[in-house]
Amino acid sequence: MGPIRSTADRRPRRRTSIIGRETTAHAARRVLVALLALLPCTGLLAQTPTDSATLAAADSFVVRFETTRGTIDLMVRRHWAPLGAIQLGRAVADGYYDGAAFFRALRGFVVQWGIAADPAVTARWRDRRIPDDPTTESNRRGTVTFASGGPGTRTVQLFVNLRDNARLDAMGFPPIGEVVRGMDVVDALHTGYGEGAPAGRGPSQDRLTAEGEPYLTREFPQLDRIRTARIVQVFGGR
Repeated sequence: MGPIRSTADRRPRRRTSIIGRETTAHAARRVLVALLALLPCTGLLAQTPTDSATLAAADSFVVRFETTRGTIDLMVRRHWAPLGAIQLGRAVADGYYDGAAFFRALRGFVVQWGIAADPAVTARWRDRRIPDDPTTESNRRGTVTFASGGPGTRTVQLFVNLRDNARLDAMGFPPIGEVVRGMDVVDALHTGYGEGAPAGRGPSQDRLTAEGEPYLTREFPQLDRIRTARIVQVFGGR
């Protein structure tokens, strides 16, 4: 599989090591994920107004993605990747991901998104790069991580790991959170187009950046999309 890159930078990345043994903390998180999955999707989390100060002080927060396949809840854990967590929170608060497609969906590897439906919105965020966070968690199945093209190039593109991808850990891809509800929805996202152009027959990031949603509607109509992305609960904030 190709690197998890965005169009911001295309420098080569390093390879990495294999995943380590599950720790007690990992096991506890698995229990938490299982408990959250048993709760009903409606009524649990109310819409929560947020600002940068609230997000910076929060231990974690939940982003709810309403998609064409169903609901996905992402628990963003600030202590995993503080700079990335705040960047994601700001983009969600700005409505950046509303209408965005899962444009790079590779069966058994990752699903990637984060190029806006409107090229003007993409342009507004494209240069908002953030410094790198250290990698403190492994890219195991269900974790969500920023895509990048080299050191200091993270902006707004994300991917969710469909399997344990520990080789990404030493390549500068720190997870920022994990799916706590809706991994079955993630698994159902359309993967039929494969790798993006020019390596495959899927969407070109350059064309999507320049042309936006009309390009995908015309040439890749089966891609799934995010209808809305909202922060629905904050934990440990002021």
